Amino acid sequence: MTRILPQGLLAIIATAIPLAADIQAADEPTSLTIEGYTDQLSYRPGESVRFHIATTAERYSLEITRLGWETKSVYRRSGLPGRVYPIPEHASSHGCDWPVAHSLTVPADWRSGYYNVRLRVADGGGKFVGRNRRTAEVDAFFIVRPAQPGTATPILLQLCTNTYNAYNNWGGGSLYAYHGRANLQGHRVSFNRPLEGQFRQWELPFVAWAERNGYTMDYCANSDLEFHPELLDHYKLVLSVGHDEYWSAPMRDRLEAFIARGGNVAFFSGNTCCWQVRSEEGGRALTCWKQWYNQDPVYPTGDHRTLTTAWSHHLVNRPENQLTGVGFLHGGYHLSHGQYMNGKGAFTVHRPDHWVFEGTGLKRGEEFGGKHTVVGYECDGCEFELKEGLPVPTGRDGTPRGFVILATCPARWHPDDALWYDRFPRDSTGAPAKGAAVLGIYTKGGTVLTTGSTDWAHGLRGGDAVVERITRNVLDRLSK
Repeated sequence: MTRILPQGLLAIIATAIPLAADIQAADEPTSLTIEGYTDQLSYRPGESVRFHIATTAERYSLEITRLGWETKSVYRRSGLPGRVYPIPEHASSHGCDWPVAHSLTVPADWRSGYYNVRLRVADGGGKFVGRNRRTAEVDAFFIVRPAQPGTATPILLQLCTNTYNAYNNWGGGSLYAYHGRANLQGHRVSFNRPLEGQFRQWELPFVAWAERNGYTMDYCANSDLEFHPELLDHYKLVLSVGHDEYWSAPMRDRLEAFIARGGNVAFFSGNTCCWQVRSEEGGRALTCWKQWYNQDPVYPTGDHRTLTTAWSHHLVNRPENQLTGVGFLHGGYHLSHGQYMNGKGAFTVHRPDHWVFEGTGLKRGEEFGGKHTVVGYECDGCEFELKEGLPVPTGRDGTPRGFVILATCPARWHPDDALWYDRFPRDSTGAPAKGAAVLGIYTKGGTVLTTGSTDWAHGLRGGDAVVERITRNVLDRLSK
């Protein structure tokens, strides 16, 4: 016999028995994530590294490896307790403010270098549904400075950590609009947020080549020139490699003083010292207003020495050429940003008898580096004129007297990038003037060499014999 239930009772039963979709929603696994950062960029042996980590997993593991010619794992921990923390709305500019989740003391036997921190989590998905083996991992980093600076090597490599942070859009904002939330450009970026960095892209090929070929180097963050300037007292040669775009006034002041007292610098980099920044919170944040310099609180004071815009801007009146010999205003792009996209990525030699080219066999007018595009992405140059067929700096853009142009490659700004600056070098049509990546050198106290290209290390990674020999010549001569 079929029993018919009253409508009211049916309604009660219907609300009491969950539907399959409701069961799935209730038991569906949450997303599996882990992210973290360290409380400083660099540490000496004996100092404590504090990790700030947020994860949706109950447990996580942590592995630290030193990256170089050989990748060596030096520390592992698993089963560490995890907790999830909120992401503040202003995390990009003012940090996450997560508590310390783990810490360790840097052992005395850890070599100076770049240390990658890999954070991993794994689980089995949901309890009733979504039962999948899931994993997630992310990288952070820190730098180990030498315990006794300069005792193992006369060479100091300062890594481009300010540039890493400028391009980091974690939390929604960076110093760029193209990948910011709602395409908005920030003017302040915090180090107190997850930051993987750009080491593998720029410096690692150089480091791997150098270590493989017997060169020992000490390492630091480039902001250590500001906060640990005593480091410079112990070295003969300081290196910049790759993309070293953002410099504070104290960083620059200390390096220029180092050069004045006889120290040498090799900029195997491009777009170097392009934008001035101000460090805040003891180096845990950077401010840079860039094209919007009139919104910088320094602007209305009339004292523009620390105005956070291009170093070559007339209000700052301190073009990077005065330090590096070259600058971005007379450089630009090659094989990027739509400029010289059919370019060779090679330097043309002008003065092959210079010691920089010793042992290369190069002749005037010959090219090198094209196979591995050692000229590319962003380039620095200087204003020059031809005398007896050879390029000679005019000096009007701040390039030091005595700067010798050894090789060049065409480069040019994209018009959109130049519109903001009313004194940008332009041709007769109003378009950005043609520039060049300039490989050059000058001596003023110490000797300063620049390659004028972010991509010099491409040749080292590819085994280009000429690029290798030039790099050897520079390291061997300027480190003595």
